[in-house]
Parts: sequence; C-alpha cells; structure tokens
Amino acid sequence: MASVLIKVIAIIIWIIAIVMVLGVIEVDISPLLATLGVASLALGFAAQNIIRDYLQGFFIVMEDWYRIGDWVTIAGMEGEVETVSPRRTVLREIDGTMHVIPNSQIKYASNQTRDWARINLYVTVAYKEDISHVYQVINGVCQELKDDPNFGTNLTTTPSAMRVSDLGDHGIDICIRGYTKPGEQWGLTGELRKRIKNRFDQEGIEIPWPHTKVYFGNTPEIVKGLNEDRSI
Repeated sequence: MASVLIKVIAIIIWIIAIVMVLGVIEVDISPLLATLGVASLALGFAAQNIIRDYLQGFFIVMEDWYRIGDWVTIAGMEGEVETVSPRRTVLREIDGTMHVIPNSQIKYASNQTRDWARINLYVTVAYKEDISHVYQVINGVCQELKDDPNFGTNLTTTPSAMRVSDLGDHGIDICIRGYTKPGEQWGLTGELRKRIKNRFDQEGIEIPWPHTKVYFGNTPEIVKGLNEDRSI
C-alpha cells in the first residue's frame, strides 16, 4: 500500500509542479489545460486495459488479497508473490520461472499462506491391518512430531487420524489432519510421511500397492488340471 501511495503522490506532485512553474514564468496554461483534457480523454479510450489494470490493482491492494511472500494461484499461475504494483503482479514459480500478470487479468486469487494452513494427508494401509492399532501408531507419530523442537513450533495443533476416508481397491485410506503456521504445511507433511513410513516398517504395517494378475487364454483351467494330476 505504501508503494502504491508513493507512486500516486509522486505523479500528483509532478503535475502540480509543472503547472506552478509554467505560471511563474507567465505562460498561459489555459490552452495547455484544455489540450491536456482532450489528450487525456483520447488516451483514456486508447488505454482502457491499462486503466483496468490500475483499478483492479487498487482494489487488490485495498482489500488485501495477497501480500509479498504469499504463495498464491492467480490467472491460472501459481507461485510466490514477488511484486505487487498498481498495474501488475509478479509471481515466481518453484522452479524459478517468473510470471508477470496484469492486474486486470486477476478475477480471483487462491492464497495458500494466509493466517493459517493445514496438513491434509491420506495414508493407505492393507485390509488385513487392525485399524485401531493403525490409529494408535499414527497418533503416536503425530505426537512425536508435535514434541520435536525443530518441527513442533510450526504446528498450532497436534495432527491426528481423523477418519477412514475410503475403502479403496487396494487398501483402506486414513485421513490425517492438523493445523500449522502459514507456509509450513508442505514441509511438515513431508516430515510426517517419512516418520509414518518408518514407524509402519517397525510395526509391520503394510502399505499396499496395486497388484495385477495376468491370464493367457485358458491358463487357469490348465493350471487346475495340472494340480489335480499331481494330487493323484
């Protein structure tokens, strides 16, 4: 907001200064003002998109849609906000690509780092597992993460296993949720995945993966016949 006000005030000061200088040197500024009025009208028609950019930029700043450093999705682009000016917004993608977006192209914004964030993790276990035991293991890992001095300070609540979200084709999906400080959800989710995987390995809890059985022609009948012959 300060940057926008500085630019607007600078433009106004320059206009006033030029008019005052012309008045001091006794230049008749009436024709100049009339010319500027006509020119500004013509420029207004020619630069409608620029005017839209400035108007939209004004409302974006005034309504505080996003700030420098926020991670947002706008106009189909996602990245960290590097610059917000009255006419444009500059985003930086995770791979370093810079996007310059005119503000008039921004109809809505999705801000992923405002006020708070949330871990929203789904873990799949095999059907043979005891779900109550799995819940205990997951909640124990979540509590350890909360107690860790390097990670716990970025958690505002202790994550926990919330519910069985789906009975899938290959296993049971369990939803884990917890609230974090803005922008910390991705790193904490990755750390929680790592710890859950290590603990599942220690507890012998299976994380399933897709299996495919392939049969060629009447293979099942042939195999059945061979097994019957061997049993005789």
